[in-house]
Amino acid sequence: MTQPASPAQQGGPDAPKRPAARRSVAADPAGAGPWRTWWDRADVRTLSLVGVLAVLVVIGGVTKPDEFLDTRNLQLVLTQSSVIGVVTVGMTFVIMGGGIDLSVGAIVALASVWATTVASQEYGFWGVLFTALVVGLGCGLVNGLLIAFGRMVPFIATLAMLASARGLALQITGGKTQIVTIDGILSLGERDSYVLGVPPLVLVFAAVTVIGWLVLNRTTFGRRTVAVGGNAEAARLAGIDVRRQRLYLYLLSGLCCGIAAFLLIVLSGSGQNTNGNLYELDAIAAAIIGGTLLSGGRGTITGSVLGVLIFTTITNIFALNNLQTDVQQIAKGAIIVAAVLVQRRTADT
Repeated sequence: MTQPASPAQQGGPDAPKRPAARRSVAADPAGAGPWRTWWDRADVRTLSLVGVLAVLVVIGGVTKPDEFLDTRNLQLVLTQSSVIGVVTVGMTFVIMGGGIDLSVGAIVALASVWATTVASQEYGFWGVLFTALVVGLGCGLVNGLLIAFGRMVPFIATLAMLASARGLALQITGGKTQIVTIDGILSLGERDSYVLGVPPLVLVFAAVTVIGWLVLNRTTFGRRTVAVGGNAEAARLAGIDVRRQRLYLYLLSGLCCGIAAFLLIVLSGSGQNTNGNLYELDAIAAAIIGGTLLSGGRGTITGSVLGVLIFTTITNIFALNNLQTDVQQIAKGAIIVAAVLVQRRTADT
């Protein structure tokens, strides 16, 4: 006859208590709570980009210590990063949403020349700023409508915008440089307007970066962007209006181009149809370096900004050492290839 199981065997209330197995912090990240180290929380890719930037600073300091580490030169690097940096923030959103924008450089050129016409300058500082923003938004709207509702391939739609905007910018200027005569704009590029040694253009770039980071990481818009870029069909089934989201992304890119155009006007004191040359390639490259996947669905604003700073620092170091432009382009190309290879290796693991 089978004997009934004892309370200990049944695991009932009279069963002896067994000591609970100890769980390591690595096995239970939540157990670490607020004691998790900064290193554990930090993104490895971001830290690697910071390391690359630090190495470049060391190289610049060793090769040209008196010139590279001069305050004026560092301010110049940050100022030059501001214009393309603002464009890169918008490009990061577009790529993360599964798109691409080849027209950003042409939009910057068109916005800058339209905003510096005699008619626009008659309205003063705010007239120039308003015109630049409206032109950028208008071009972004056209791109968004063609891609989201016209179902055009982003590559083709933005390539058409690139050609059209460049042609219109040339038609407006007639191939001539339009000089800015508004003191309020010109004064922003002077050292007297610096805030605690920081140029106003850098402050605008910092503000755009912070806002972009908050939108991407703390809003529904950012989550929808990642969802659409990762899997558009799954996003649609989840209730996201994919076409509207894509329209918003190109509007955002156009807005960033308008802001960048105004910064370029302040920096150069003029509007030219050649402004923004190859900005699209620099912005895409900086976003890729920062970890943004060309297929969409992943990326960071911080990484893209670090990518911009890396490229600008490389250009500055090469210029100080009198290296030719072709060498700079070869170095940038090698960095882009290395970044893509690292992305593929990361995706395969």
